[in-house]
Amino acid sequence: MTRSDTPPSEDERAYLTTFLDYCRATAVSKCEGLSDEGARTAPLPASPLMTVAGLISHLRWVEHYWFEAVFLGEEDRAPWSQEDPDREMRIALDVPLEELLAEYRAHSERHGRLVTEHDLDERAKRPVRDGQHVTLRWILMHLIEETARHNGHLDAIREIVDGTTGV
Repeated sequence: MTRSDTPPSEDERAYLTTFLDYCRATAVSKCEGLSDEGARTAPLPASPLMTVAGLISHLRWVEHYWFEAVFLGEEDRAPWSQEDPDREMRIALDVPLEELLAEYRAHSERHGRLVTEHDLDERAKRPVRDGQHVTLRWILMHLIEETARHNGHLDAIREIVDGTTGV
């Protein structure tokens, strides 16, 4: 993943995709040099599922949900359920960090291609909580916000786990 926040052109799609790609690449960079043990460490006593591995898994499955299940209307294959709403964070503890990152990269690339094939004004096949069918533009903005927010969590967790800052 290339890490640049400078879009190749001055159009809305370029801005949205560049910033989402930048946030994705930042999440991946925050994992560089971290051991599997470090990725599974939950340093916040009140948040036992908040791990680097769990957050990468969460980001991967959140993109699946928004692009595949909501936008395209495909089957929601995400591991969470009403009984276990944070399962994607729990199961990540059994997967090597490099495997989680490879899966995240692969799905990000797939979703990047999906975005190029659809108009930003195209509406999602499934409605969101309030019954609206959001646009692809809305989904991209939401995922930028979601990924950027979790990059802040990754920053804090990484610093607590092994002292690494500024990645």
